Amino acid sequence: MSNAAISARRNEAIARGVGMTTQVYVERARNAELWDAEGRRYIDFAAGIAVVNTGHLHPRVVAAVSGQLERFSHTCHQVVPYEHYVALAERLNELVPGNFAKKSVFVTTGAEAVENAVKIARAATGRSAIIAFSGGFHGRTFMTMSLTGKVAPYKTAFGSMMGEIYHAPFPVPLHGITVDASFQALDRIFKADVDPSRVAAIIVEPVQGEGGFYEAPREFMTRLREICDRHGIVLIADEIQTGFARTGKMFAMEHHAVAADLTTMAKGLAGGFPLSAVVGRAEIMDAPGPGGLGGTFGGNPIGIAAAHAVLDVIEDENLCERAETLGARLKQRFAGLAEQVPQIAEVRGPGFMNAVEFNLPRSATPNPDFANNVRLKALERGVILLTCGVYGNVIRFLAPLTIEEGVFAEALDAIEGALLDASSEVRS
Repeated sequence: MSNAAISARRNEAIARGVGMTTQVYVERARNAELWDAEGRRYIDFAAGIAVVNTGHLHPRVVAAVSGQLERFSHTCHQVVPYEHYVALAERLNELVPGNFAKKSVFVTTGAEAVENAVKIARAATGRSAIIAFSGGFHGRTFMTMSLTGKVAPYKTAFGSMMGEIYHAPFPVPLHGITVDASFQALDRIFKADVDPSRVAAIIVEPVQGEGGFYEAPREFMTRLREICDRHGIVLIADEIQTGFARTGKMFAMEHHAVAADLTTMAKGLAGGFPLSAVVGRAEIMDAPGPGGLGGTFGGNPIGIAAAHAVLDVIEDENLCERAETLGARLKQRFAGLAEQVPQIAEVRGPGFMNAVEFNLPRSATPNPDFANNVRLKALERGVILLTCGVYGNVIRFLAPLTIEEGVFAEALDAIEGALLDASSEVRS
């Protein structure tokens, strides 16, 4: 069946609000490659939005899931618990940054993890206000889209957001927002909008995902930690897109000299199976009473088994080091094109969480049309890319960390060709 035929059926059956980046209907996938309904091969530089960091159908993940399916598929951990849920919590408690006792809870999606982190912070502090940052993305539920610092498409037409949510500007030097400017705005929030004694938590992505792959400066995170300590505010690190070796560390907060009180994670945790978690200080995690946390599918045994395999693969295949190597090569390749492609404003990102931002040539004006044109031209060459950023002018690179050398080189050639062709069209 053709992609076009399936697309026509989709338009009749699926709600319009479910957006589509491509019209590529996948039939099978392996590591960093996938094949569509018409048999065409693509190189996947999206990885399900940083989900399959260990590649599509890594053999060890498949083996772990197959083995679990022969034992049991679901009991609900709150009804009939299972040991490998406990064992995964023990592993994550050790891996998450912070020299203090930790506890964990497993849920299903990234938005659920953020929702539960907010619940835990409120229970622990007895406060209700939450501060987030412009450009941040935290999910599509009412609480998480209220926290999200980008209106279209996430908040458009959905009415009033949740109360007691405040946004400060995230530091982005390229856009003229310094660390000092961010903290001056935060101070204004404390003076004009909400007393810090009423703030339960500050939530921040160590590297913004949907917002444009902007990395939080080290000074910013240090000062944020100091403010939270001074006012008794819980610091939540949203590591849903940054976790599991993507930035060259197991968690992006390892790039900083401070630790968060609570860490949310999902995406890369279970290699394509629905699983998310909140991990944090034991005394904070224990604030909600029994029954206050959980969910029918939270910590599903299939996802738990997959997550154990993912952690083994990251360690045994040195994927943190691999992320650094891949990212360095990508950034060097595309930074070298700046003269030929004057739309390139910046090439950035830690590890293999990389992005290129495009502006109109020799200006600070975002150029989303150029970014989308590059994406489409790369797709024509068989590479799947994603855009992001508040203005939609950023292309992000999220291929599996296990991508083969030859496939990686092929993809870089194709993306370079897309960049040069798009720029050439503008000049002509």
